[in-house]
Amino acid sequence: MSQPIISLQHANVFQSSGLVLSDVNITIEKGEFVYLVGKTGTGKSSLLRTLYGDLELTEGAGNVVGHDLRKLTWKTIPFLRRDLGVVFQDFQLLTDRNVNENFKFVLKSIGWKDKNMINEKIMDVLDKVNLKTKGFKMPHELSGGEQQRVAIARALLNSPRLILADEPTGNLDPETSDEIMQLLFHIAKDYDTTVVMATHDYMVINKFPARTLKTERGKVWDNATVTTV
Repeated sequence: MSQPIISLQHANVFQSSGLVLSDVNITIEKGEFVYLVGKTGTGKSSLLRTLYGDLELTEGAGNVVGHDLRKLTWKTIPFLRRDLGVVFQDFQLLTDRNVNENFKFVLKSIGWKDKNMINEKIMDVLDKVNLKTKGFKMPHELSGGEQQRVAIARALLNSPRLILADEPTGNLDPETSDEIMQLLFHIAKDYDTTVVMATHDYMVINKFPARTLKTERGKVWDNATVTTV
């Protein structure tokens, strides 16, 4: 039996301000699409940051893509992050270089050296997000939706088993949001990649229903039918 992509048992999540979420118990399997919702300040971002090693897990048990969160060190966090991709609301692209050079920077930073393999990988991820002809564009030459597609493609560079998306449609118009949602669902279904998406947008959840985790009153509630805050 395969190991879950995310597993938290009796985990307590702390921020600098103290305990944010207590007794968190979550299991998320390979290829699942899961929403993470909750009002600002209820621990949604803290939970995401714990999953990618930005916040230390000190109480309870946690495993993400085969990495024990309790045993992470500054030396081993990069290995965790090589097995997952993170997509941010504000894209976080390097504005002084084109799309291809953005991707080359990432691949070289994680040890890729062969130029042909690098170029093949870049073409592969751009093809997956339908931007095969946009590699030579600078970020400012792309629309918001295209920039977010580039950010998703960047998250796919390592063929991750997990993508954590933090408000990926937050800065986009409804039509573009729909395109990004269709892309994320496509990635989960066709590439068997687990996607956990934090969002405030309940219109998106109603239009693209999936299992929903909600942070509220210091807890994480697992309820796929939640549609209102």
